[in-house]
Amino acid sequence: MKVIVHVDGGARGNPGPAAAACVITSPAGEVLAEHSQLLGTTTNNVAEYRALLLGLQGARELGASEVEVVGDSELIAKQVRGLYKVKHEAMKPLHREATAALGQFERWSIRTVPRARNADADALVNAALDRARSTAALG
Repeated sequence: MKVIVHVDGGARGNPGPAAAACVITSPAGEVLAEHSQLLGTTTNNVAEYRALLLGLQGARELGASEVEVVGDSELIAKQVRGLYKVKHEAMKPLHREATAALGQFERWSIRTVPRARNADADALVNAALDRARSTAALG
């Protein structure tokens, strides 16, 4: 089974409060799952890797054999495809984890789109960060 995994990670401030999210759909566009996760304080790039890992985990849980990852981070996509080296120490283990996770699928691809074409995953990231801010304000 093939799924499309839209991923996004974001940090308010860089580093700052961060979240990761994914929306997993069928090739026809039917939403199969949505996940978001607060990450604490980290960088935007680390949040993007966490989103990728969250999406791949969700795809495995659905029983997918093929994934098409769609995100707005050109850096992450090019690092995963081996076009860019991973120089930042905090990202090296995440890169290794992501490439190992991708290797568990029969086929995979990763591509970038403008943020506007990744709006559902972006909205989940922002909703998670807004909820965290509201909860902190109440506490």
